Amino acid sequence: MAYRIGSDIGGTFTDLILASEDGQTFQVGKVLTTPDRPDDAVVAGIQAVVGASGVPAAQVSHVLHGTTLFTNALIERTGARTALVTTKGFRDAIEIAREHRYDMYDLYMQRPRPIAPRHLRFELDERVLVDGSVRHAVDPAEVWRLADRLRTERIEAVGVCLLHAYANPAHERLVGTILREALPDTAVTLSSEVVPEIREYERTSTTLANVYVQRLAQQYLERLRDRLRGIGVGGGLFIMQSNGGLCEAETGGRYPVRLIESGPAAGALAAAHYGALLGHKDLLSFDMGGTTAKACVISDGEPLVSPEFEIDRRYRFKKGSGLPIKVPVIEMIEIGTGGGSIARVDALRRLRVGPESAGARPGPVCYGLGGADPTVTDADLVLGYLDPDFFLGGEMRLDRDAARHAIAERVGKPLGLDPVEAAWGIHQLANESMAGAARIHAIERGKDVERFPIFAFGGAGPVHALGVARILQSPSVIFPLGAGVMSAVGFLVAPLSFDFVRTLPGVLDALDWGAIAGTVAEMEAEGRAILGRTIAADRIRFRRFADMRYRKQGYEIRVPIPDGLLHASRRDEIRRNFESAYRAIYGHTVRDAPVEAVSWRVVAQGPRPSLRLPTSARGGRNARAARKGVRRVYVSDARGYTEVPVYDRYALGAGATLEGPAVIEERESTVVVGAVARIRVDDAANVIVEVPPAGGDGDHPVA
Repeated sequence: MAYRIGSDIGGTFTDLILASEDGQTFQVGKVLTTPDRPDDAVVAGIQAVVGASGVPAAQVSHVLHGTTLFTNALIERTGARTALVTTKGFRDAIEIAREHRYDMYDLYMQRPRPIAPRHLRFELDERVLVDGSVRHAVDPAEVWRLADRLRTERIEAVGVCLLHAYANPAHERLVGTILREALPDTAVTLSSEVVPEIREYERTSTTLANVYVQRLAQQYLERLRDRLRGIGVGGGLFIMQSNGGLCEAETGGRYPVRLIESGPAAGALAAAHYGALLGHKDLLSFDMGGTTAKACVISDGEPLVSPEFEIDRRYRFKKGSGLPIKVPVIEMIEIGTGGGSIARVDALRRLRVGPESAGARPGPVCYGLGGADPTVTDADLVLGYLDPDFFLGGEMRLDRDAARHAIAERVGKPLGLDPVEAAWGIHQLANESMAGAARIHAIERGKDVERFPIFAFGGAGPVHALGVARILQSPSVIFPLGAGVMSAVGFLVAPLSFDFVRTLPGVLDALDWGAIAGTVAEMEAEGRAILGRTIAADRIRFRRFADMRYRKQGYEIRVPIPDGLLHASRRDEIRRNFESAYRAIYGHTVRDAPVEAVSWRVVAQGPRPSLRLPTSARGGRNARAARKGVRRVYVSDARGYTEVPVYDRYALGAGATLEGPAVIEERESTVVVGAVARIRVDDAANVIVEVPPAGGDGDHPVA
C-alpha cells in the first residue's frame, strides 16, 4: 500500500495529512510553524502523523508540499544580492513601472522597491526589434567585461531581461551562457526562460523575483529532501505551484517564482474537489487561518486562474502598490484578517482589526507565549466559541482570563465598552471585512455571490463562516471534516502540471496560423518532456488558452482554445469563445469590433489523483448521542450569552440532524452556529448549515 503526505506551512500552523490510496488511512496533524526554519515543523509534523498512524515511513510514496518561505523572502528582502542586465536605455524601466499612481490623492504614496537597486542595474548595447529581428547584435566581449564587474560587486544572482526577448531569445541565451561560465556560483535567470511574454515591466519584475530567491529555494528543497530521507521517507518531494498544479522539487527550485502562492492554491483545489463530490460546481471557497483569510470563486468546478498577481504590496489591498509577478495563479482575494489579527483602537477612536498579525510567535494573548495585543482568536475565546481546554484537541490550553483582560484594556476601555461588547465588536468587524472583500472579489468576476454556497475551512474559518454567510446572504455553508487542515487535502488532489506561454500577437482575421500551430506544438513538446520524467506520456493531457482582447484595448482576458490542429477554419469558434468569456465578465460584447490574440498558453497536466474522503467511522444519526455538554456562548440574536449545546464532530454520522445555536468541535477547528438554523450531516461527513436571514448580526452595532 502506498501513502501520500500533504504538508502546508501557514503563518501560524503547519498542517499535515497522511492518506492511503484506499481511503482507510487519513491521519491529520497540526503543529506550530517554525518561521526561522520552516522545514523543522514539516519534519516534526511528518514524524507525528507517521507515528500516530503506524504507517512505515518507507511506504510514503509522495510528500506534497507548500510553503510561504519564498513569499516571506521577497517581502522581507532576505534573498540574494541581485543585479539586473538589460538593454541599453532601459535600466530604469523597472522603477518607472507603469507610470501610474495607484492612489491619486495620497501625497505620501509609496511605490514597491525594485529588487535590484539602480547601482546594480547594468545595460548592454544590443537591440532586438518587436518582430524578433536583430537591429544591433550583442558583443560577447562586452558581456565578459560585465561579468568581471558583477564579480567585483559580489553579486549573488543576476536577472537578464533584454528588450523583446520573448520574440527572439538568442541574445539572452548568449548572455546567459557567458555569465554562467564566468560566474559559476552565481544564480542566473533569463526572462525568456521564466516569462516569455510581452510587457517589459512585468517581465523584468518576474525575472528578478525568480532569481532573487532561486538559491534559497534550491537550498531549502534540497535540505528538506535530505531530511525526509533521514527519517526514512522513501518517496519523492513535490511542490505545489501557484496555478494549482504540482511539480518536482527540482523544477520548483529552478522556478521558485511559480511557488509563491502555493498554500492558498491548495485550499482552493480542496474546495473544488469537495464541491464536485457534492454536486456544487459553483462555490465560494472561504479559508481563514491564523494570519489571513482568502476567498476564491469556484466556477463550473474549477477555481478561476489569473495570468499575474502582485506581491509585497505597500498597501495590502491596493492594486498597483506591489511587485507584479507574471505567472499563472489561482485567483483569490486575501484579506488581512485571521485568528491572529490584532485588534486596536486608532487615533479617531475607531476599532480596527488587522492586517497586523501576532503570527505563531508570540501569537494571541491566550496562547500564553508572550503576546500582549488582543486578537480575533482572543475575542472568539471570550465569546465562548472556543473551548480553552480543547484547542488542538486539548494539546494546547488557552488562557481565557488573559484574553479578556487584554481586550478590556486595549479595546474596551478606549471605546467605553465592557469586554464582551468589545469582543463581539472584534468578531463582527472581522466578519464584515471578510464578507465585503469576498463580495467585491465575486462581483469583479461577474459572479452573484448570493447564489454560491460557502465552503468554509482553515483553523478559524468554521468559527466565522456563518457570520460571513449571513452578511453575504449565501444559501448555505459547508463545513468539511478536517476543516482545520483542509489546505493539506488540496495537495492530495492536485495533479502534476506545468504552464507554458508564448507571445505571438495578431488580429484574429489575419493570424499566421502556421506559426501559431508550431508554437503550440512546441509548448506541448516541452510539457511532455517535463511531466514525462514522472508520469507516462499517454497520461499527459493539454489545455490551451489565448490572451485576447478587442483591438486597442489595454489588457486581455483568458479564453479557452479548441484541441486539434489550429488553422483559419477555427477562427469563428475561437471568436465565439472570446465573446462568451468577455460577456461573462463585462455583461456585453462589442459588435463587429476586431479581436486580437496576444499570447498563447498551454497547460500540460497529469491525471488528478483519486482521494477517498474520510467519514466519521463511529458517528451515528442520533445527534443526542454526540452531545458533549453545554457551554455559555455569545449569541448575537439574543444580545448576550446563552447555554448552547456542544457536539463531538466525530460522533455525528451521516444523516444526523440538529438545530442551531450549536457548537460542533473537532480537533483542529470548531463549527459555530450562532443562530437558529437547520444543520445536517451528509454522506461524506460534511456539516451543512442552511443560512438563516441576517438578524442580530447586522443590527447589533457595538462601536
